[in-house]
Amino acid sequence: MDITINWKGKMAFSGVTPSGHEFNMDADPEVGGENTGARPTELLLQAVAGCTGMDIMSILHKMRLSPSAFQMDVKGERAADHPKRFTTINIHYAFDGELPEDKIIRAIQLSKDKYCSVSHSLNSEITVSYSINGVKGEKDI
Repeated sequence: MDITINWKGKMAFSGVTPSGHEFNMDADPEVGGENTGARPTELLLQAVAGCTGMDIMSILHKMRLSPSAFQMDVKGERAADHPKRFTTINIHYAFDGELPEDKIIRAIQLSKDKYCSVSHSLNSEITVSYSINGVKGEKDI
């Protein structure tokens, strides 16, 4: 995969993904940016969530399950010192619908342990939790 990123002045960059989607990145004004795009670290957390979310939906579809709603809340903890890498990433998966807990757990485990190329490209510890219809899951994943 090849992506070209172009500098747009100050701390701003833009690019086009191989699939043809434009994106912008910029820094906070406190560090010389103008806030015209997402921070690279924000995009990283979104990429982890998007990757694992797509895995889970694909797996649930193969299990003939269809949530009525699905949301992910992602929290990344960063080191205080440079390079300020993510030290932990927690993903909470919230599902609504008539969904067997064992199938939800299996889909999450498969994404976490086998399929999500984005999370497997990171060195951070990634933890997950889940809820179904607002009820927190009891099993460890």
